[in-house]
Amino acid sequence: MISGGERGAALLTVLLLVAVIAILAAHGIDRLAGATKLASNARELSQAKAYLIAAEAIGIQSAGQIVSASPGRTINAGGWNGREQTFPVPGGMITASLADGGNCFNINSLVTQQQATLSARPEGLAQFSRLMVMLGILDGDAADIAASVSDWIDSDMVAAPRGAEDQYYLQQEQPYRTANALIVDVSELRTIKGVTDDVFVRLAPWICALPTTDLSPININTLRPEQAILLAMLGAVPSDLTPARQFLGRRPELGYASLNDFWAQSYPASLGAAPEVQSQTKLTTRWFRADLTVEMQSALVEERALIDAARQPARLVHRQRGDAL
Repeated sequence: MISGGERGAALLTVLLLVAVIAILAAHGIDRLAGATKLASNARELSQAKAYLIAAEAIGIQSAGQIVSASPGRTINAGGWNGREQTFPVPGGMITASLADGGNCFNINSLVTQQQATLSARPEGLAQFSRLMVMLGILDGDAADIAASVSDWIDSDMVAAPRGAEDQYYLQQEQPYRTANALIVDVSELRTIKGVTDDVFVRLAPWICALPTTDLSPININTLRPEQAILLAMLGAVPSDLTPARQFLGRRPELGYASLNDFWAQSYPASLGAAPEVQSQTKLTTRWFRADLTVEMQSALVEERALIDAARQPARLVHRQRGDAL
């Protein structure tokens, strides 16, 4: 016969087994739920990226159509320049805007290129310094930063008097070298001497990294009044932005037909711009910037794309994408 103690021990063993099985089952269910959620997130992220590609294609097509509609003069007809639009899609929402991607300071214009050699460009340095001063950066700091960025890009290893080459960066806590190449994304400036977080935050809305060393191709027919600083930086010295804003606010609806017409106006003429600077301004837009966001229930995907509309059809030349779940 089985004693009472043996029956108690058997019951305790059974209860322990049941408890272990219950814990394992709960753990398995939790892992299954987690795997299901991960699969759902991955599916939504994949769908969001597919929507981004579609929105990107529409942006490229739109840029081509804007240029084709008026080959000799790109204007803000229909208010396309910088206007944000939202489009509902199954399971989410797309937010998109298309802007003139040349209305910015081209950070790569700090140098000129002769074959494979990149050399500092005085006019690019001067414009960059004026832009920084008008953004509230001290004159001396602005000159140091401009020289350092030029040294970062140029081909030689000789630091400008106010710049920095490898010798400076190799002495940092985590050593690194200069790029000696064109900047691909403006975030690269964060690694350069003098570009503090505060400086970068001030500069970021106004700078771009075009895949060319041309001076910033400011389109006088699409430049908005709130972007007046980009017109004022073309002057010989930093200046008050109010006249520039007022001038852009009075621009003819169809823009200017020639650069001569534009520079003959009283405000641009007062800038005292050299011929090289006058020729950098444009009547048409080559570069377009598309800012795209796709928001799903559990996925947020953002992209900034640079479009080249110089040739038809327009083409994508650079994209920067970020994902957040």
